[in-house]
Amino acid sequence: MTTTELPSPIQEFVDATNAGDTERFLAVFTEDAFLSDWGREFHGVAGAAEWNRTDNIGMESRFDVVAAEPGAGPDEWTVTLKVSGNRFNGTGPLQFGLRGDRIARLVIE
Repeated sequence: MTTTELPSPIQEFVDATNAGDTERFLAVFTEDAFLSDWGREFHGVAGAAEWNRTDNIGMESRFDVVAAEPGAGPDEWTVTLKVSGNRFNGTGPLQFGLRGDRIARLVIE
């Protein structure tokens, strides 16, 4: 699977992270976004910014897409990423819920 097959908000999530571009990264989330990272919950763009600082771009994360599959609903995707950086390093699934051209829900387990 190539990343060109990803829905545009998920592709931008990956590209912005890899570019270390916080402004681009935050722009991909809805105002009322929900992000859960192994049970730690973050709400809205401010929550995404906090997670980004402590767990993502702030930790120099880099994403490589391993696989992507549509989920149960029309705007749901499970994307397996290989993550490297100064915090988490490994491969795992992320569950995305999209609304229009933005991410409304992201669950990492």
